Amino acid sequence: MAAGLLLVLMLGVAYANGANDVSKGVATLVGAGVTTLRRALAWGTAWTVAGGVLAAFASRGLVTVFSGRGVLATAPGPDLLGAVALGALGWLVVATRTGLPVSTTHALVGGLLGAGMAAGGAAGVRWSAVAATIAVPLAVSPLAALVLMTASAPLVGVAFRRFNRYCVCVEREEPVVLAPGSAAALAGVPAMRVLAGGDCPSTVVARVNAMDSLHWVTSGTTSLVRGMNDAPKILGVGAVAAAAAGLAPAEGFALVALAMGLGSYVAGRRVTETLAGKVAAIRHDDGFAANLVTSVLVAVASWHALPVSTTHVATGAVAGAGARTGAVRWAVLRDIAAAWVLTVPGAGIVAALAYGALRRLGAP
Repeated sequence: MAAGLLLVLMLGVAYANGANDVSKGVATLVGAGVTTLRRALAWGTAWTVAGGVLAAFASRGLVTVFSGRGVLATAPGPDLLGAVALGALGWLVVATRTGLPVSTTHALVGGLLGAGMAAGGAAGVRWSAVAATIAVPLAVSPLAALVLMTASAPLVGVAFRRFNRYCVCVEREEPVVLAPGSAAALAGVPAMRVLAGGDCPSTVVARVNAMDSLHWVTSGTTSLVRGMNDAPKILGVGAVAAAAAGLAPAEGFALVALAMGLGSYVAGRRVTETLAGKVAAIRHDDGFAANLVTSVLVAVASWHALPVSTTHVATGAVAGAGARTGAVRWAVLRDIAAAWVLTVPGAGIVAALAYGALRRLGAP
């Protein structure tokens, strides 16, 4: 496979990642009614791009893991890495079209395993390395998110309940027409007045709640760390092509970040709607806590080059929020879990078939 085509496939995976994964940072904003879907996507897109660029300085270690070095026994050449990209891309496109929040990390792992076995059989994969480096963090992270969310949400509710009683409001004052009898005149002109207190009048034009503001912050942080964790995984697949094209590592990260941002804003609607309103009913303080838990876990994982799935962490946190109030829609969660289970073999099969096709095309 030509290096240019592999580079295009890498950017395609980045676009598909943005479309499926932007929801993990902004779904709680939409589900809690803090903002509209379009504004949430714009917010998540901006911070995702920032995180992808920041990954060039904070989480380069994940590039090595997802380039196949240390995980595959077969040398990861362009054909093998191209098959990995095709496997991940094919699965992500199907999942995004159906609105399922699947894991890009799982899709890439499935692609690596499928292409590796197609190239060298079962011996083409270093299974012990896969278990220690990839499988354990992926398995533990959603459970950790569920536990942390269940433990921290009551504390967050107590700590911020007082903030929820106060807001800053903007009220519109309309002009008043004096009674006839003398010359008609206006007693005032249209004006805006800022009010601060425990209760906002029903006639306010806009209001800002303290918890909502904090919710925006944790949503942006979640999107930032998601970009940091996913960008190096995607770049790992196309690192060989990026180097062949003369791109410096920072330039490769920037390209991946921009492609992730484009996919986030253009095609992130369907999965966000699923995670925002179909998994569980989300309250303001629970949305804040879910994003806080997701941000902390993914940031720690990125710093230590652990390939956790932001999808799993975020979904575990949202499910934990709903479990506290009995608002989890278990049928939807079951469908999402089934998609997670199918991601690795699904992407692996596509990658294995793609590798066979690429080898035949490249044969003399």
